[in-house]
Parts: sequence; structure tokens; C-alpha cells
Amino acid sequence: MIRTIVSLDAICLSVRYRHPGSITMIRSSDPRPAGDLNSLKQRNRRAILDALRRRPNMSRTDLARETGLTKVTVGSAVTTLLESGWLEEGTLQRRRGGRPGRELSLDEHHHLLVGVEVGVDELRLLACTLSGVTLSQRCLPRAGTTPDDAARQLAHELIALLDSDGLDARRLLGVGVALPGPVMPGEPLLGLAPNLGWHRVRFLDLLAHHLPALSGIRLMDNESSLAAFGELYFAHDRASDSLLFVSADTGIGSGLVENGAPPRIIRGVHGLAGEIGHTLLDPDGTLCHCGNHGCAETLVSGWRLRQQLGIDDDRDLADAVAALPERQTAPVLARAGRALGMLLHNLHHTLNPAEIVIGGTLTTLGPAFMTPALAYFAESQRRLLPQAPLITPRVLTQSQLTPARGAAALVMATALAALEVSP
Repeated sequence: MIRTIVSLDAICLSVRYRHPGSITMIRSSDPRPAGDLNSLKQRNRRAILDALRRRPNMSRTDLARETGLTKVTVGSAVTTLLESGWLEEGTLQRRRGGRPGRELSLDEHHHLLVGVEVGVDELRLLACTLSGVTLSQRCLPRAGTTPDDAARQLAHELIALLDSDGLDARRLLGVGVALPGPVMPGEPLLGLAPNLGWHRVRFLDLLAHHLPALSGIRLMDNESSLAAFGELYFAHDRASDSLLFVSADTGIGSGLVENGAPPRIIRGVHGLAGEIGHTLLDPDGTLCHCGNHGCAETLVSGWRLRQQLGIDDDRDLADAVAALPERQTAPVLARAGRALGMLLHNLHHTLNPAEIVIGGTLTTLGPAFMTPALAYFAESQRRLLPQAPLITPRVLTQSQLTPARGAAALVMATALAALEVSP
């Protein structure tokens, strides 16, 4: 059973495992003295797991050098982590002089991470290993319109997912849920999902009602923030100092993550950080779903393009656009693309991330949309600082499951922050 179900900030909160299927929340200010031997061992194990998450296939000697721990300490911790199914050994490293060391990596065969996204039109589920390798995935139309409808359907699909593809033999660490709106920091409360019409929803409570026996961690966060987290967390040694994910989909959102151990999602006091789709660009403009006029989404979003081009909600946007005459779609897509480029420029100057990743269904609209966006950003970004290196966004044309994968990544980070294994 789950004693407490909350939205977890991997920096401020940790989960202590009491027995399989039960978790209890504690604040990070552990009352045990700093010199407590068991807590020191736990920190050492977490450091080793995080190091191998970022740089797999290191030997014990490499780990000692990477973490600053002694070889004896590393050897003892590695033995425990091998026995408990967190690590596995690989091939012997060939080196000049000295004894060859055996490569170590996260164990890909014992644990299971699950991330899901409750999208505007779909439910997306992904199960993966500790290093983010996908084991199973599902995308299906979302039935019903209420939060409880979504929770009921998701519970049914989670049961089916966990009972299939041999996943039932693995230990489930937890389930992360990505939602299309701001989630309050430190509290599992979805403040608003404008494109769903949801207000102040405790989605984890609804899910627990329909799936009370599910073991492990449960957490929820904004879909763009989780997409950013997953892109950085599973990047291993390629991870940037900071990463901004821009979700160009039915709505427009973004998420910013700073690298660290673990990486940190920037949320803001109300969870509104990254809600770029509802920044005001034209106060006298079109009415937005949020109730304001002239939001960025009224210039560039999936729902606005459907309005402008007369495309029904039940049709695939990219296919429908391709079926229309180019003379009709080209000016609309060019204006929307330029608006996206303007948003990229504003994000670059206000947040200044080291890396920008763009995902979402609008990236599948092709050059007619993406070329104006990227061109505007490339032309404008260095006028303030001409000597600054050019940042070229990475565009994901297959990003349907990116938020779900990020939700699984946050489960992993939370599990490591809470790690306790038998000494």
C-alpha cells in the first residue's frame, strides 16, 4: 500500500523504503548525525550509482577517481549494489600495466521505471530500464473528458502494461505522470490545464483510487518540465549544463532543467515557470483558452492552426495540412513559425540555456513551419552578444513519448535519492 502520495522534488524530498510496496516521505534534513556510518554508506552508494548513470562502463578504479572515494569504499559499495540488483558487471577493461578492471553499469534486468503522459487527446505509457532503454510503450486515444475518466483509463492501461512483455518479473520502482499544465511545487496539485479544461486536480489521488495496490513511488509534474528532465538525465556524459525543452503541440510550453546530482527542474513559486504559451504578445488579440487575449498560443499552437485552416480535432494535423493547397497553408505556417522563432529568442535571452530541444507534433509540419522558426532565431539571437556561440536547437521529429520518458527519469532520480539497501 502507499502511505503517502505526493509530487516529489528530487532535491527537497526523499523517499525511504520500509518494505516492498510501501513508502514514507521524509524531509531531507535527516535527524541522524552526519557521521552515522549507515547514512555515509548510503551516500556513497548513491554517488556510485549516479556516476555510473552519467558514465556507464567504468571500473572500480575509475569510480574511485570519479567520485573521490577510496578503492576500498568503492569495492564494498559495489559488492552490495551488485548483490541487490542495482549494478551488473561487464567485460574486462584492457589497460597498460596493472590489473584489468571489470566494467560496471546499471543493472538493466531487475528494475522497472514507468512514465505516462495524460495528453490532450492521448494517453502515452512507457516502461524502461534504469538507463532509459524502452521495454514497452503504448499510445491510445484518451476516453472521456474528466480527470476521473483519465485516471480510470490510465489505471486499466497500467495494469495491462505491467502484466505484459515479461515486465511482471521486474521490480517496479514507481510511476511518474506528465500533465499538460502547471503543477504546484511540493504539492501534487495540477493548478490548471487550459486545453483540457481541468482546474485544481489532485490526479495522483484519483489514480490511487482506481489503482490502490500499485507499489513504489508515484509522482506528477508538468509535461514540458519532465520532457526536459528526461532529455538531460538520460543523456549520460553528453548532458549539458542546462537544457530547455520547448513543446510545440496542441499548446506551447517549455521546461528548464539545470544539471546536477540530481538535475533540478526550475518550477517557480506557483509552478508557472515555462508556461510560455500563456505569455502575452498582443493584449488586443485572439481569446485564448486560459481566458486572456493575445497569448503566444493564439499565434502558434496546434489548436490555433486548426482554427485558422479549418481542420477538425479528430484529424491528424500534419496529414490534414499536407492535404490542403500550399497557397492556403504556406502563409499560415510561416507566420506561426516566425512566432515560434520569436519565443525561442525570448527564452534564449531570459533563461539562456546551454541547450534547446524542440519537440511536439508541430515539428512534423516540416520546413514550411520549422524553417521560419529556426531562421528567425538564428538571425536574432546574437545581436545582443555577437561574440556568443550560436545555439542551434535540436529538433525531435519523434517526440511523442518524450514527456513519459522524462516522468520515468524523475522516478529514477527520486529512487536514487531515497536509496536504502541492506548494509
